[in-house]
Amino acid sequence: MSRRALLKQHQALQCLGTAVGSVPLRSIATHRLPPHTDEASLYVHWPYCLKRCSYCNFNKYIPRSQNHAVMTECLQKETQTLLQLSRVSRISSVFFGGGTPSLAQPSTIAAVLETVSKNAHLSDDAEVTLEVNPTPAGKASLKDFMLAGVNRFSIGIQSLNDDHLRILGRDHNSQHALQTVSEAKTLCPGRVSVDVMFALPGQSVKSWESELEKLLPVCDDHVSLYQLTLERGTQLFKQVESGELSVPGDDVTAVMYQSARRDLEKAGFFQYEVSNFAKNNAVSEHNIGYWRGHQYIGVGPGAHGRFVPCAVGGAQREARTQTLEPDVWIREVQHHGHGTRRRIQLDHRGLLEEVLVMGLRMNEGITQQHWELFSPEADLQQIFGMSENIQELQAGGLLILNDRGLRCSWKGLALLDSILPTMLLELEMFFQSKGYQEDAEQQQKHRHSETQMTVYIRDT
Repeated sequence: MSRRALLKQHQALQCLGTAVGSVPLRSIATHRLPPHTDEASLYVHWPYCLKRCSYCNFNKYIPRSQNHAVMTECLQKETQTLLQLSRVSRISSVFFGGGTPSLAQPSTIAAVLETVSKNAHLSDDAEVTLEVNPTPAGKASLKDFMLAGVNRFSIGIQSLNDDHLRILGRDHNSQHALQTVSEAKTLCPGRVSVDVMFALPGQSVKSWESELEKLLPVCDDHVSLYQLTLERGTQLFKQVESGELSVPGDDVTAVMYQSARRDLEKAGFFQYEVSNFAKNNAVSEHNIGYWRGHQYIGVGPGAHGRFVPCAVGGAQREARTQTLEPDVWIREVQHHGHGTRRRIQLDHRGLLEEVLVMGLRMNEGITQQHWELFSPEADLQQIFGMSENIQELQAGGLLILNDRGLRCSWKGLALLDSILPTMLLELEMFFQSKGYQEDAEQQQKHRHSETQMTVYIRDT
């Protein structure tokens, strides 16, 4: 469920690129490929669910019927097309998300991984994660998914309070969740993550702390912690809006988050990102790739990607979104080899904005060496060091900028959403001060390209 935060970052950053075909923004750096163009991670989206949860606005569908063979074929075909387009030689990790990917057949997972291995190097110990719904059916399939090539499970517990699970519209109960975690730990010790939500309707600080006290002893080595977000158009949003249900206020929610951070630390978990905690160094390598600005390829309906299309002479990273609706996506893949609906070419400033926004989510922040990979001519001190606004954040104990790099403090990490607008404004002002402004014509073209790609085949 870490994709929840990631998708929100994608939505916030959609306007930062330029449409394909427009004149690229003049760059501070010389025109060159972004780092890590020879490798990428792979995200595969399975869009189907048995039911829609009351809080969920993800790209998911309740199918009347489902043709696993067609879906498998299309996932393989799009994987091959985009791998060939990117010309990456290595896939560092694979993540099967959704939707409910544990509803897919294990043979589908195996087929996609086989396609990856035929088109790029996927090492035997590469992290391959599958999101699992903790139902009896999900639990029963874990072993088969491991045999298919999965070596890490992310289990959507969400809550161990059965009343909360009913309100959220989940199709499992607390006992199912505990049994699924236990089975996953047996099969895959040290590589099981659980998702848990807070700020739920009717939840108090005390009940939240009691739930964590019950959960943490049975967890494996990774926990992802998410605040409930009321998304407009969802059933839960309507229930809260009408007064049928109430959720904790901002002050109570802040106490819940800080309390959870302390409890997780006491239980031996190290916070390495805003929402993610690990012990025994069992971090999510796939998600770390996102936060460090590495390339990733998105396959499946509605999947997002960030990579350089090297096979067609591309020199700049593109933000890509695949067609949302599964039936339409299937037709496009069958006819074109892919379902890419939207492509945004990231100019230099847009790329740095993504590196900044994603990097500050991590406890380690952004090192000077890492920033230099994307901005060799302007380091963090040059861009942010003289700003009064940044100095104010430092004086308030929220931000740390030194020779090592840029990062949020423990207190600042909890307030990242309020810090980021200041950081992005300072980056924009730096570009303007150096004369790297977009011309009026390009500003008018700051929109999404809806044109379809042609099928790309690697030269042999």
